Amino acid sequence: MVDMNALARANAKRWANAKLTRKAEAASVALRLYKARPRYQAVERETGVPWPAIAVIHERESSQDWRASLAQGDPWNRVSVHVPAGRGPFDSWEAAAVDALVKCPPFLARHKDWSIAAALTALETYNGIGYAARGVPSPYLWSGTNQYRAGKYIRDGIYDPGKVDPQLGCAALIIALMELDSGIGFEGANNPKRPSVGDSARPSLTNPSKGSIGAFVINLVRAILGRK
Repeated sequence: MVDMNALARANAKRWANAKLTRKAEAASVALRLYKARPRYQAVERETGVPWPAIAVIHERESSQDWRASLAQGDPWNRVSVHVPAGRGPFDSWEAAAVDALVKCPPFLARHKDWSIAAALTALETYNGIGYAARGVPSPYLWSGTNQYRAGKYIRDGIYDPGKVDPQLGCAALIIALMELDSGIGFEGANNPKRPSVGDSARPSLTNPSKGSIGAFVINLVRAILGRK
């Protein structure tokens, strides 16, 4: 039995320490999702689920394929065969998305707490809590960040600890979206332009680029003042 409060605390801690490991890829995907925000916002108005959460689910479930249902990636104009099976057909991607969020487990439209910890945990339950049951970070959230290295369910009930998820996780995409638009936010997220893994500190007056005029001046001043 997974303690959902403990899972939310673990996700909050991972978020606080998360850094992108595939920054360029995350930025590219985030921009593609961001350009489609009017469609996601239309679903948000019907469900109350924040549009960035809808967008990252869409990417995870179908690589933002507008022909595929948000629920499981099956074509929305046919009756679904994968879990949740028996849904549809629908008249549009938006109608299928509303159905997925309102009428299908874990019923994200019922969620009222969209703080970052609660949002991440809701997104994890959308995929399933098999990773939480193992006590490992879910790649559905953390792939593409320093909070995930390897481990993936390759099919129902079969877990491969050495398998690396090739997709970007929801948390990685949310970080990239927030870097793209500072107006995007979840309560408690506090994510102003965090560095990615391998990034050096940005050049500044006190930390100039190596070989620059600024570096020359700083070194000259230190020499005069006897600083090392």
